[in-house]
Amino acid sequence: MNLTVIHGIVKGKAFGLAILLCAAVAFAFPSLFTEWGGVKLLSMVVPAIQLIMFGMGTTLSLADFLRVAKMPWAVATGVFLQFAVMPVVGFLLAKACGFSGELAAGCVLVGSVAGGTASNVIAFLAKADVALSVTMTCCSTLLSPIVTPVAMEVLAGCFVEIDVTKMMVEILKVVVVPVVAGGVVRRIFRRLFEEHKAVCDRVLSVVSMCGICFTILALTAPSRSTFASAGALIVVAAIVHNTVGYLSGYWLVRLVGGRLGLGEREARTVAIEVGMQNGGMASALAVGVLGSAVAALPANIFSIWMNFSGSMLANWWSGRAVVSPSAKPSTGGAPARDASMV
Repeated sequence: MNLTVIHGIVKGKAFGLAILLCAAVAFAFPSLFTEWGGVKLLSMVVPAIQLIMFGMGTTLSLADFLRVAKMPWAVATGVFLQFAVMPVVGFLLAKACGFSGELAAGCVLVGSVAGGTASNVIAFLAKADVALSVTMTCCSTLLSPIVTPVAMEVLAGCFVEIDVTKMMVEILKVVVVPVVAGGVVRRIFRRLFEEHKAVCDRVLSVVSMCGICFTILALTAPSRSTFASAGALIVVAAIVHNTVGYLSGYWLVRLVGGRLGLGEREARTVAIEVGMQNGGMASALAVGVLGSAVAALPANIFSIWMNFSGSMLANWWSGRAVVSPSAKPSTGGAPARDASMV
């Protein structure tokens, strides 16, 4: 095992422990994470997510988007499942668990957002197709301003009022614009990023981890009472939601992918992409559009669990051979983004 893999595994575990610790501390001492210096921490969640999305943008290149033309069926399959399976499962879980109002809307929301960027590193560790993983995340992110609000209106409209236009604008402001800005900065300072790649990656990793830990603190504290009353059900819903994403992504590709030239490597990639959601985006929308920390609670729990489950899945797959019918499967090399960006 090379140093890159070891570093990724250690960092992934450290991040999972860090967000778990933040959630526990905020739950135990909610008054400490409600307001600092007269400023409500909840109001800082959106800027924190924007900073993380900007960091994500600096890791992307035009090739990540153009790669769709080289693997259209794999990308289309993954993105379709992302926005077809996950929102519906979120809705069904909310109904099955008896959730209502903002909490139920939060379950749908975490299933309606784009894929999580942590999937990049998980795909690398799982011997999946990293290039495909990056491309799918890019595509689902760019489609989210349209698909996410529509999915929320259709599935979560029975729980809370959904302002579709406001949600579209918020996704553009919180996700798309920062990602594009990050890409532009990377293009302008391309030589700097290439010459100091290790330093840049480390800085972005730390900033991203701190941003996510801050949002966990800011969102867990005000929703403590909700978690105390329905915490077990929320955790169960998150585990089931995440697992259904993995299974549906993997087995659909395994069952029908052979005709499209898709094999084990692509199946692993699609499974990871579908099962891992952008919890940061869901949290920002819960606060910025729904105005509710409670609606962000399912996203927080989902994010914590998906990092843990993703690491376990990657560890299990890493020891199993990959058999793919693809003529030139993309191994992807080292991941372009850090696992701490979720």
